[in-house]
Amino acid sequence: MRRLDANLLRQTVEKLCIKAAIDLPQDIETALQTAAQADTSPLAQNILQDLCRNAQIARETRLPICQDTGLTIVFVEWGQEVVIENGEVNAAVTQGVSAANRQGLLRASIVADPLRRKNTGDNTPPVIHINFVPGNKVKIIVQPKGFGSENMGCLAFLPPHSTPDDIIAHVTECVRQAGANPCPPIVVGIGLGGTAETCCLAAKRALLREIGHPAFDEFYGDLEGRTLAAINDLSIGAQGMGGNTTALAVHIEPLPTHIAGLPVAVNICCHALRHAEEVI
Repeated sequence: MRRLDANLLRQTVEKLCIKAAIDLPQDIETALQTAAQADTSPLAQNILQDLCRNAQIARETRLPICQDTGLTIVFVEWGQEVVIENGEVNAAVTQGVSAANRQGLLRASIVADPLRRKNTGDNTPPVIHINFVPGNKVKIIVQPKGFGSENMGCLAFLPPHSTPDDIIAHVTECVRQAGANPCPPIVVGIGLGGTAETCCLAAKRALLREIGHPAFDEFYGDLEGRTLAAINDLSIGAQGMGGNTTALAVHIEPLPTHIAGLPVAVNICCHALRHAEEVI
């Protein structure tokens, strides 16, 4: 049995929150650079180059990539041999997010109540997902999610006899309706199956897969590629100004589901797909 001090968990979350807000993951930056070279629209090329420069400036100045530093999503894979001491997991994670808000000068974007809209002042509470796994390690993934893109997600319940082409048509229509609102080029996470809540969570987790790594199942890898091609054929383009690069990637996470249903969740992230992780 391993004992882990709650203060270490708090410090790790704080560090990851600041890192995620400032340092764009390399796979995202590489995808933007590749798109800037490949897009046939000169205007889109310029916009994509500007997005790359923005990521570089954020890294050099240690300032956030975007003014919307997001609602903090924290995924925790907790080894079942680990026992926390001197605190509690949810409290330690929340304290880490609060400290990062002050230390990193991150924007306070969270309201305590959805209708009375009073700002909590420190970007808490975060959304915390804990999954227990074998072992004596704790993996933490911090994902700041801006709401320009979060607002563009959708959940539908398609007939269970729906085909891959039906899935492509549905997802493409979601992106078409989103238009320029989610700050394209986007990454599209898709949850297929499960139930309403697990499907939506799968779509969000799908965003975290490294760009350039298709689904392990070849069937779904092919579906991802076809969906990406259909989305880019919309020609919404970078920042909605046209071109070949509406999306950088499509990631699908399938789940077992009931014979009578086919939930489909689409979670969209803007070009600044921010996340950071560490194992302690």
